[in-house]
Amino acid sequence: MHKKIFITGGGGFLGTEIIKLLKQESYEVISFSRKYHPHLELYNVKQIQGDLNSLTDIEAALSEDIDCVFHAASKVGMNGSFEDFYQTNVVGSKNLYQAMKKYHITKMIYTSTPSVVYAGENIIEGNESLPYPKNHLNHYASTKRIAEEFLLSKSSEDFLIVSLRPHLIFGKNDPNLIPRLIKARKENRLKIVGDGENLVDVIYVENAALAHLLAFKNLGPTISGQSYFIGQGPVKLWDFINQILKLNNLSAIDKKVPLKLAYFLGFVFENIFKLSIFKNEPPMTRFIALQLGTSHYFSHKKSFEDLGDYHKVNLEDALKKLSVQ
Repeated sequence: MHKKIFITGGGGFLGTEIIKLLKQESYEVISFSRKYHPHLELYNVKQIQGDLNSLTDIEAALSEDIDCVFHAASKVGMNGSFEDFYQTNVVGSKNLYQAMKKYHITKMIYTSTPSVVYAGENIIEGNESLPYPKNHLNHYASTKRIAEEFLLSKSSEDFLIVSLRPHLIFGKNDPNLIPRLIKARKENRLKIVGDGENLVDVIYVENAALAHLLAFKNLGPTISGQSYFIGQGPVKLWDFINQILKLNNLSAIDKKVPLKLAYFLGFVFENIFKLSIFKNEPPMTRFIALQLGTSHYFSHKKSFEDLGDYHKVNLEDALKKLSVQ
């Protein structure tokens, strides 16, 4: 049956992979983003430029014949005001929901993050019963939590939604994680935070995209209103990072900095970068220090039971795809 899919953030790292899978299965896809993405021309995707902060833009882009919305767009990063993050991540999500109700669009796959439950302490084999913490360590996590909580609360017979929480997405065209690691290593700024033994979840981007497709195919009243941790692992974080460096012809790192020191430096940099003269990202934050120095990995049992097996590419093969050509 012909289906029309609307995706926010379709030009992004994950969004592009989701579009690839949807097109392989002959879905009609509309991508909604702030700017035009030339690389999407390869997939015969209709692109609509607009702003999630504008209800008018979203209503103009949607139509009653859309079967499902994949909401993958968000503001990420470690710098910026709470209001900036809130506008895109919360107001944008509320606008999207309101516009969907207007056109009687009943299905949404929301891309969230495990950061919504991260409070700075080790998470060992965490599952979906983990509560939201009282406080978050950055605006991204706090606003994604607000948006997730709002959207899941709207689950009903007339609005089916699941929230997916992919952890540390990586892949060949990753614009953030891997380039930052490589840049920091080349500048000799990369050090192991903590003892280097911490375990974390990761997810290859093609697998994360497949999880989204499976969520759409399985979306119904039974699973609506639920969240799912999406990952494959855990891996020893610093061994994983050193593997990536090696594949990019860079030497491994062995120098360490205590977690408490990295956390303190993060606090200092956060306060310095609050000054309006700084537009770039701080080199360290409390959140980054804790993410690099603690364990945080999750059970994937619920996602496999309700959505299916999305581990199409194993970690060994995924890492090989990162090697320098």
